[in-house]
Amino acid sequence: MQWLPFWPPDASNTAASIDKIFIGELSLSLVILCFVFGMMIVFGVRYRRNSAADRSNLVKKTWHWELTWTTGSLAVFLALFVWGANMYLWLYEPPRHPDLEIYVVAKQWMWKAEHPGGQREINEVHLPVDKVVRLLLTSEDVIHDFFVPAFRVKHDVLPGQYQTLWFKPTETGRFRLECAQYCGTQHAHMIGDIVVQSQADYARWLSQQGVHKSLAQQGEQLFRSFGCSGCHGANSTVHAPSLTGLYGRVVHLQDGTTTTADERYLRDCILLGASHIQVAGYPPIMPSFAGQIGEDDLMKLVAYIQSLSRQQQASP
Repeated sequence: MQWLPFWPPDASNTAASIDKIFIGELSLSLVILCFVFGMMIVFGVRYRRNSAADRSNLVKKTWHWELTWTTGSLAVFLALFVWGANMYLWLYEPPRHPDLEIYVVAKQWMWKAEHPGGQREINEVHLPVDKVVRLLLTSEDVIHDFFVPAFRVKHDVLPGQYQTLWFKPTETGRFRLECAQYCGTQHAHMIGDIVVQSQADYARWLSQQGVHKSLAQQGEQLFRSFGCSGCHGANSTVHAPSLTGLYGRVVHLQDGTTTTADERYLRDCILLGASHIQVAGYPPIMPSFAGQIGEDDLMKLVAYIQSLSRQQQASP
């Protein structure tokens, strides 16, 4: 579709599939529209006043055409629905082991991105081409929407929650990033760029940012400054869950239910404390840090806890 002047480029692994579904639904709708208006014109002319058309037994003459048309169009719409549902499930189930994970915080009216190595950006996100990228999204204030037309990806960014979005850029270049949810008086100016580079250029860009501590290392400092190591550290005398290997593991709760220790779970544990999430076998002593930790620091803490699981997997 690149020959159409108004069509955005296909710059990700999801773009072509989304385009096919859109074109299929649009084509079917146009066929139905043309058929319905065409039949209206035909019947209007044929059965106009004083015409010689036979008007007897109309029900017997047309019911099989109506049944065939209705069944056929319904079957095609259901096929498109199944196709779209499968695409939806694929898009909203991010891979467990992406090549790169980037944290994005939305704020009136800007996008703040943080790379695993500690590099930070405002209204730009640098990415390597042909690598699976997973974004962890949250908002500091109101609902925003992360939208990249060239990638055909769009996801609401909600305050107080983590949302995940993934894609794989397939072309290098600079692509527009927009907020697709009205978020205030400066909504139209909440724009940015996704800069897709070759892997060598991306590595060079990372090395030129002058960062000396990774996101996980900064999170480790916060982990100690907030006193978390006093309960969750290896030499702690407090009976609290170990965080080593916690990320991605099934957690048994006091009420008999289970949950997965993903980013959302870690965020809730930090902000809500034991009053809302109590792990089975441990006393409810976890305090709430709501109002004490900002979104940027919260993401660093989550990155540090994630790194503890990666370190355990890497150890023999």
